[in-house]
Amino acid sequence: MKKYLLMFCLMGLVSLAHGFDSPELATNYAQNDSIIVEFGKSGKIILVIDNKEDFERLKNMNVNQIIRELDLEVDEKTGELVVVEVQSKKGSREIVRVREDGPETEVHIGGIKIYVDESGKDTKVKVETGTRKRSDPPFRTYFNLDLGINNYIDGGGMAPGGNTSAPAVKGWGSWNVGLNWMASQRISKGFHWDLGLGVQWYNFKFENRDFQAIRGDGDIEFIQRTDVNGFKSKVSASYLTAMSLFKLDFGQMNDQGKRGFRIAAGPYAGYRLGGRSKFVYRDLGGGGRRKDFESVGTHLNNFRYGIRGELGVGRVNFFTTYDLNTLFKTGSQYEVNPIAFGIIF
Repeated sequence: MKKYLLMFCLMGLVSLAHGFDSPELATNYAQNDSIIVEFGKSGKIILVIDNKEDFERLKNMNVNQIIRELDLEVDEKTGELVVVEVQSKKGSREIVRVREDGPETEVHIGGIKIYVDESGKDTKVKVETGTRKRSDPPFRTYFNLDLGINNYIDGGGMAPGGNTSAPAVKGWGSWNVGLNWMASQRISKGFHWDLGLGVQWYNFKFENRDFQAIRGDGDIEFIQRTDVNGFKSKVSASYLTAMSLFKLDFGQMNDQGKRGFRIAAGPYAGYRLGGRSKFVYRDLGGGGRRKDFESVGTHLNNFRYGIRGELGVGRVNFFTTYDLNTLFKTGSQYEVNPIAFGIIF
């Protein structure tokens, strides 16, 4: 089947050469029966025939003979061979390329792809026009934004919100925001190693709005305010974070671009930039809302480290993080490990 595809390719190139009437393309006939096809500023395709006997022999050759005379070598790794290549000062450009993989054959002619599958009883032929090979640069940099929600898991074996554990966290309002600068190095097709540096903001909004986090004697304390009406209570912290991710992009592996499935995982580590508590309340006798801020950073861990995972489908990407160390400093009565999940923009 491949020889017939090559025959069509050669016929198409002949038609292409005869069909150009652009002023940028000129066909010159030089001495010794040479044919020079000029295009652009410096590109040339040259067919040289030393004598009339060779020219007559070329006209009498069939497709099989032409293929044998070309003495094409197949790349053993990719199964590809280049039939026609145009060279110019700016480099070389492939016009016709063929890839064979058992009963499957793929032919590229400019922007046209021809797929032939002879694995079944009937031969299947598929033609795609206007398709371009999606680029997968060896190295690139980019920015992304994490937007998700936070919670924590009680390391003491008790659910958050118990009498001796940290207050339960409310999902809506416990935002996780991250700004990341990423550098991606391609290891192989569809397999990348990404390094990132960014800033993350943690917010833990409590279910019980009457709890207030304060700086205690050697440990953070959560007191229940009965003297006021609480409206909002939370603890927030920010971290400078570095991460390393190994990513598999099955879309790129299968030449599907962003339509494929992606997974990534790797470690991260961060250094705390700040931390405080916020309590919004109103006096029992009425009046406007008031806010109390208190620095509780001294009771938060200065370092955080954990595992990050990413999942992508199409153009949508999700992330999740889990801190392997606790939110509060070692020795605190509240042993909770932060966890977050959300979407990547």
